[in-house]
Amino acid sequence: MLKQEYALTQNVKSRVTRGNVLDALEKTMNHLRQFRQTPKNGLVIFCGNVSEKEGQNDIKLWSIEPIEPLYQKMYWCDQTFSLDPLKEMIREKEIYGAILIDTSGSDIGFLTGKRVSLEKHVDSLVPGKTTKGGWSQQRYARIREDAKIDHMKKTAEMANDILKQQKDLKGIIIGGPGPLKEKFVEGEYLDHELRKKLLGVVDTSYMDIQGMEEAFHRGEHLIQEAAAVKEKHLMQKFFTHLQKEDGLAVYGLDAVNNALNFGAVDVVVISEIFDWVKMKLRCQCGTEHEKEEKPHTKVKCPNCGAVMNVESEEELTEIISQRAKNMGSEVEIISIGSREGEQLKQIGGIGAILRFRV
Repeated sequence: MLKQEYALTQNVKSRVTRGNVLDALEKTMNHLRQFRQTPKNGLVIFCGNVSEKEGQNDIKLWSIEPIEPLYQKMYWCDQTFSLDPLKEMIREKEIYGAILIDTSGSDIGFLTGKRVSLEKHVDSLVPGKTTKGGWSQQRYARIREDAKIDHMKKTAEMANDILKQQKDLKGIIIGGPGPLKEKFVEGEYLDHELRKKLLGVVDTSYMDIQGMEEAFHRGEHLIQEAAAVKEKHLMQKFFTHLQKEDGLAVYGLDAVNNALNFGAVDVVVISEIFDWVKMKLRCQCGTEHEKEEKPHTKVKCPNCGAVMNVESEEELTEIISQRAKNMGSEVEIISIGSREGEQLKQIGGIGAILRFRV
């Protein structure tokens, strides 16, 4: 196919574009000759002129085996690389919805992974409980009840449109300060497909984003598999072991590496901002050295004292994850949005829960 594209590209009028595409196709075909067969999960190749200076040629190629099987065949020639198939693979697939409803208004939001968001606010036209003027109590109560029904229908209509767009929606929580939430559930206002995903009803003291966070917090027992809940419980276990000093939790890069060497690690916990790398270094005096450090750290040669040149860098998160996988251990990336996540960041950004003391 690329040979055919190579022949067709000869007809491109722009000399610069033609040259860039031909060079990229040639480099890609040479790269493909290294493969006897397609990798297990497929193959993604990005190749093109990345020079920032017009008229200069700097053809680079990146070759990737995806983290999941790739079922899409695509050849795309443009000024930017198309990343949509890869982005789909890393898209957050733990999504829960919440509907907060009260006579004062309604809110629709999501728990996406570990992040709570408010998607839509619905205004209410339900009048207050007090009557004014010559309204009779029965007539006013009837008008107020009709307004509640209209508000629930409007909320359901909005929620149906928003929630049904999330194909990975795991479940829905209904909340709010007053009794209207129970009437909303009993009235079956939501679409029948969404009603199958109802997890339960919780009381909240607030509306808006504060109420949304409260709903997901109080609904923890309803969404035990949600990433935010799992992360919180995991980190509570980690810090409980640290406080007990029972030797079943360690922190810091050296301690985690040592525990991995003994095969003692059950779960490695790594902060999302942990950015240390393994550097391969070379000095002008000929000395070669490897060191685990923060990126862009200047390392002096142990032989002559000069600043060493960085030959290559590899993210430690990737190295540790692979080591843990080989040992049958799990790896969890911890966000800094929680109190426990912030504490992990403060003690170095990496730790482990152990199977046994080392």
